[in-house]
Amino acid sequence: MKYLFSIILCAFVFTAQAQDLDYYLNTALKSSPLLKDLNNQIAMGKLDSLRLRAGLRPQVTGSSTGTYAPVINGFGYESAITNGQTLNALIGVNQAVISKNYLNAQLAALKLSKDSLGNTINISAQDLKKTITTQYITAYGSLLQYRFNKEVVDLLTNEEDLLKKLTRNNVYRQSDYLTFLVTLKQQQLTLYQARLQYKNDFTTLNYLAGIADTTVIEIKDPALQHTYPADPHNSIFYQQFKTDSIRLQNSRKLVDYSYQPKLNLFADGGYNSDFSYQPYKNFGTSFGFTVTLPIYDGGLRKLQHKKLSLEEDTRLNYKTFFDKQYRQQVAQLNQQINDNTNLEQQIKDQFKYSESLIKVDTQLLQTGDVRIADLIIAINNYLTVKNLLTQTNISKLQLINQLNYWNK
Repeated sequence: MKYLFSIILCAFVFTAQAQDLDYYLNTALKSSPLLKDLNNQIAMGKLDSLRLRAGLRPQVTGSSTGTYAPVINGFGYESAITNGQTLNALIGVNQAVISKNYLNAQLAALKLSKDSLGNTINISAQDLKKTITTQYITAYGSLLQYRFNKEVVDLLTNEEDLLKKLTRNNVYRQSDYLTFLVTLKQQQLTLYQARLQYKNDFTTLNYLAGIADTTVIEIKDPALQHTYPADPHNSIFYQQFKTDSIRLQNSRKLVDYSYQPKLNLFADGGYNSDFSYQPYKNFGTSFGFTVTLPIYDGGLRKLQHKKLSLEEDTRLNYKTFFDKQYRQQVAQLNQQINDNTNLEQQIKDQFKYSESLIKVDTQLLQTGDVRIADLIIAINNYLTVKNLLTQTNISKLQLINQLNYWNK
């Protein structure tokens, strides 16, 4: 049975070199369709800026119209209206004239849209990093659990041969040996479950990172560092509030500029004739201008400014609420990390005693001076403390991950 279990376990041997957290973060960022979509939107925003500038240049169009209205036996359109037949072929030029400030406001609106997308990219990337890191830590915790269970199984397997010999020499009873063997088999099943759990957590990590590979490999210690934020108002989470504030100010300018007089220049040249008299002389040109001046809009301008004021009030309310939540969240995470650090140190101290007791009991087992029941109790205590230490360590890493998320 022991050899059969060893054969089964060998099927789960890691087959590739360990990877670190940066590998999965970089892979996830490169393969994310959302980030690619947002970057494409920024690229399209640059094209919109070029389109705006191109639209303000002279617009040249060509047009041609030919008509013929026959009069047959006195029946037909009035020639004075239709001129009988006409033909024109013209090239027209149209030029909108706007102020430099109005143009700058329109360009600023496009830039603010790009800045908003850029901030969305930063937050989306930060969200993705947090998700990947969370799963990476989860998988790493499963790996630690597997390694520890394997260590215990190896220890019990080594002692099993010795206990079998001592039982044959009547140092221990057959019931003692069977009790020990049951404990060994339980730990072997626990090890098998731990390996399956790591496999599931690892494949989930690959799935989230966009890696199409079912090979199970080891991952390295995430090595997360407890960071401390600088000025929170410089974080990416505050940038959107700043961008929205500037956008609303610029929107007010655009509303005001839309009520300024608008000048448009136009000109055309070409051929335009009804062929009634010397059609070969009907080449010419024309030019002119149009001016539009808003006089009364029924109070629409005031309503637009009022709407923008309400948007600004909403922005300030969200910013104030987020500021309180942000500071509270960071303070709470720092406190939880410190509490976990203190707990981890206490567990490590307790673990030393459990580990020492295991060593003493295994030495006494060689001489038959320890009860099997005491050895099993020591092993269970050792397992409990080690599991608690692993869970506390993983919990602290998850808290550091959450804190680092807000510290960008």
